[in-house]
Amino acid sequence: PAGPAMGSLGRCLARSLLRGQPGPSRPPGPRCYGSAPPELQEKTLVLVKPDAVQRRLVGNVIQRFERRGFKLVAMKLLQADQGLLDKHYQQLRQKPFYPALLAYMTSGPLVAMVWEGYNVVRSTRAMVGDTDSATAAAGTIRGDFSMHVSRNVVHASDSVETAQREIGFWFQQDELVAWESGDQDYTYGP
Repeated sequence: PAGPAMGSLGRCLARSLLRGQPGPSRPPGPRCYGSAPPELQEKTLVLVKPDAVQRRLVGNVIQRFERRGFKLVAMKLLQADQGLLDKHYQQLRQKPFYPALLAYMTSGPLVAMVWEGYNVVRSTRAMVGDTDSATAAAGTIRGDFSMHVSRNVVHASDSVETAQREIGFWFQQDELVAWESGDQDYTYGP
């Protein structure tokens, strides 16, 4: 009854209906708690900046997120234009370093990604490390790959609200792929 074409909620409902019937006390498969808690659906934006693309570090960045257990739901390689960057960096537009930041971010292609998972925003900030590579801890993305604050490899949203806004700048809603990860029970537990 709960076949592969059925989504996780459908499988959970089917298993809960079977619980009242004779047979094993708990049908096989992952435990269901109604629906996934909202924090499991948290999303964040990560940009692999032009310096990292030029240095061919994209795979290294992706690997860290995958190994952590986060789920990639959108990704694209693009050449950012000033209009997009003006929206993204709206709070920095009046800073004296903004023209240099704009020149850097338009100097080559970048990779925009949306990652999903439990506490993904806070965890991503920890994985990325301090903006200034001189103070970024070893083991963080910036601590391992960045040599200077002006070439700090990645951008990561700093809050859930900021992530929602930034994702809207870089992706259309239909570009976010909703898919079921087969390792969710192994990553988050039953």
